[in-house]
Amino acid sequence: MSTTVTPPPTQNQSGSSRFTSAAANYIDERTKIGVAVKEFGRKVFPDHWSFLLGEVALYSFVVILLSGTFLTLFFQASMAEVFYTGPYVPMKGVEMSVAMASTLDISFSVRGGLLMRHVHHWAALLFVASIGLHMLRIFFTGAFRKPRELNWVIGFVLFVLAMAEGFTGYSLPDDVLSGNGLRIIDGIIKAVPVVGTWMSFLFFGGEFPGTDIVGRLYMLHIMLLPAMVILFVALHLAFVVIHKHTQYPGPGKTQQNVVGFPVLPVYAAKAGGFFFIVFGVIMLIASFVGINPIWNYGPYDPSPVSAGTQPDWYIGFADGMLRLIPPGWETEWFGYTWSWNMLVPIIIMVGFLIVVAIYPFIEAWVTGDKREHHILDRPRNAPTRTAIGAAGVTFYAVMWAGASSDLMATHFQLAMEGVIHTLQALLILGPIVAYQVAKRICLALQKKDRSIALHGYESGRIVRLPGGEFVEVHKPVTDYERWELVSYHDYEPMMLRPNDDGRIPLSKRLRAGMSRWFFENRIVPPTQKELDQERHDGH
Repeated sequence: MSTTVTPPPTQNQSGSSRFTSAAANYIDERTKIGVAVKEFGRKVFPDHWSFLLGEVALYSFVVILLSGTFLTLFFQASMAEVFYTGPYVPMKGVEMSVAMASTLDISFSVRGGLLMRHVHHWAALLFVASIGLHMLRIFFTGAFRKPRELNWVIGFVLFVLAMAEGFTGYSLPDDVLSGNGLRIIDGIIKAVPVVGTWMSFLFFGGEFPGTDIVGRLYMLHIMLLPAMVILFVALHLAFVVIHKHTQYPGPGKTQQNVVGFPVLPVYAAKAGGFFFIVFGVIMLIASFVGINPIWNYGPYDPSPVSAGTQPDWYIGFADGMLRLIPPGWETEWFGYTWSWNMLVPIIIMVGFLIVVAIYPFIEAWVTGDKREHHILDRPRNAPTRTAIGAAGVTFYAVMWAGASSDLMATHFQLAMEGVIHTLQALLILGPIVAYQVAKRICLALQKKDRSIALHGYESGRIVRLPGGEFVEVHKPVTDYERWELVSYHDYEPMMLRPNDDGRIPLSKRLRAGMSRWFFENRIVPPTQKELDQERHDGH
């Protein structure tokens, strides 16, 4: 009998292995982290480019945290008045707040400070933009349906928090641009009847601009809002793991089976590489494209208002809505002045945001669909939803364009009143036209898909039959392509049925009417019988 003797490991290897094993066992016995890592590592993520939009948002937020930590080391959030003595010669001797002086020092005295300002700003812009695009992808593909309605609300809250984070950071340098932005916020708050003045005093710590508004915004910007963003990001990711990922229709993809790559090791490696790509792109943009040159504007003074200034793009819709409301809408009621030219934009914007937040519940109520959905819709197969999204995007775009009404007028040499009146008309008519056009396009694409599924693609080859008839030869579709074209379900409007008393309540009539509107002009996908018949006729 022979035995194989394995040489013992070296002392260093043995000690290192024992220490690593003991440490791992110690942590696992007290936290059960091994179970969590094993469970999370088996999660499968679909491999489609549109799912990367959420990752861009996450990685942008990481860049924001890294660059923001650097800037926090040098920024001083104080409104005490000082005279600038830094290296930027045009500003020497100018009286300004400590906040603006420290921002100038970061830009011109701290090594890499201006680059970090650019990185922080561009990462914030990309963060908001990627969240917006991610929500549009979710909306148009129906990924918000049961059981993911709550995750949609969490994502919407993240979008609002991202805008708040951007605005508070935009206001910290205490220059002319940020000061005028705060002045607009002050006017909006004071327009609220009865309590508006007191709310402004509470927010600013006294009459605008207050004595320490920069310190208050700084606290929100680096503590409260980031903590809330981290909390909601964690909730969002937790629900993604719990509910599993949605996926586009295709062979082998079912409501229970997700086709893709596991987190460990494939997806984790790809995600790590993608993080450095996003980081690199942000650094590249920040290196070549400057932003927010506060030294050109000077410290905040209530008297000057720079011409041609614009807010960051994600706040533009609010500024544009204020510009598009006709002036002079004021009413004296109960001893208070009701400024409708301020209240109406607030009501419209808040109403728009609320509708976006609760849309999954509205659609579920209209359609009566209570099933779980893990397979995404092609936008063309949900024409009414797609048309609603197009109308909402158009409404937002017109409000956003209103913030640049003065630039459009000066650049194209147009009358300011003409630009405003055109945008006012588009604010009402634009969403209606966008809704109709988008729905017609979706229905036309459905008809085309039905024709391709039944008859195949047009090949452009004309042949003559024995009877003298000329026909075009169609190229048949593959089983995969046919499955994708006919796999969607054709839902029907809700039927009105009387209750136990033999009556039909008004709420049911309303719901049935909205259901008919949602499912009107349906294009029924070809049935298996029709496909078999067409295949037989083709042979």
